Parts: sequence; structure tokens; C-alpha cells
Amino acid sequence: MQLEVLNIKGKKTGRQVELPAEIFGATPNDHVIYLAVKQYLAARRSGTHKVKTRAEVQGASRKLHKQKGTGGARKGNIRNPLYKGGGTIFGPKPHSYDFKLNRKVKDLAKISALSHKAIDQAILVLEDIDMKAPKTSTIATIISQLNLDNKKTLVILPEYDENIYLSTRNIPNVASTLLADINTYDIMNADILVITEGAAKIFNEEEAVVA
Repeated sequence: MQLEVLNIKGKKTGRQVELPAEIFGATPNDHVIYLAVKQYLAARRSGTHKVKTRAEVQGASRKLHKQKGTGGARKGNIRNPLYKGGGTIFGPKPHSYDFKLNRKVKDLAKISALSHKAIDQAILVLEDIDMKAPKTSTIATIISQLNLDNKKTLVILPEYDENIYLSTRNIPNVASTLLADINTYDIMNADILVITEGAAKIFNEEEAVVA
């Protein structure tokens, strides 16, 4: 899959990059994408919900009345779940919602997500951005020149660049990430992937691993 390299003004540079067909031309597997997104969102849940049982609520521990002979129901103490202010029966406890997903399934999900973007023609290759200092307006201008103002945009970089990171974090619908850190959720959540030229070339290296 060949794509034109665009400059920061959105014009063609005359250069092209080849993206590997085994990644961007693969047949997407929607089910593994679903599993990867589900696992990602589950891992993000805090799971801190908690209610108090009858052993944890305040109240005296004495038995309210004798077991038999009163004509009423049997009762324990005031912390009985049947009373207002009593404990909760089988209430939620803190726990993790995360679940294990095999590495091969995660890799296949990312490949499928990238293949979907290729099919939808939702990938742009941009020349490497060289910023001497953080400046949000610079990135905002680039996004505007690429006609991506109203689209969720994920900028994929070959390595961490603090200036670009600081410049993108304040722009709505724009985020930057490292090629090594991309995940299925971020890919599918974006309308457009803007891959810098340096990151695009890494896809063709033997060491490149979509993981």
C-alpha cells in the first residue's frame, strides 16, 4: 500500500511510503477488535464501588427481642439488612474488571483495526514535524491545513517528542501517541490516523512489531 507524503501545509511532497500489505491489507477480523476494545475499556474501570455489610455498619449488636414467643418475625440486631440503616446483602465489592487476552489476539486486533482504516482511506502520511518549543497554534494550523478540523485525529510518532505532545493535548479531538504504544481502541476511536513519515518507515523494518 503506497501513500503520498504530505507536508505540513497539506500539499504533496512528491515522496511516497510503502506500508506493508500484511498489516494494512489484511482481512479485518471484527470479533477480535471487539474483544480488544472490551478488554481495554474493562481495564480502565476503577472497580472501587463498595457497600457496607451488616458487619460494617454502625449499630448495637444486641438481639432486639427473644427468638420465639413474640408473634413477630425472628430478628437479630439493628444492623439487620431488613432495617433502614442496616447492612446490604450481596452488595458490590472492590474488584478489577480486567481480563486476560492472548498476545496474538491483541496483535491481530491491531492489524485488523489498521486494515479497517486503510479500507476506509482514513490514513494520512505527514512529513516529520520539527518543533523547537511547544506551540498549540502550530499543530492546530497543521490540522486545519489537512482539513481535519472536525475529525478525531490520532497523530502517530516514531518516538516521544515532548513539544508535539504538549502542543496536541489542548486541541479537541486531537491526540498523539507513539507507534510502540498504539492500541486497538485508540485506532478505532479515531476518524483519521496521521502517521508521520518516520513512523511510517518503521512499519517496514524487520524490528517493527505491531503490539
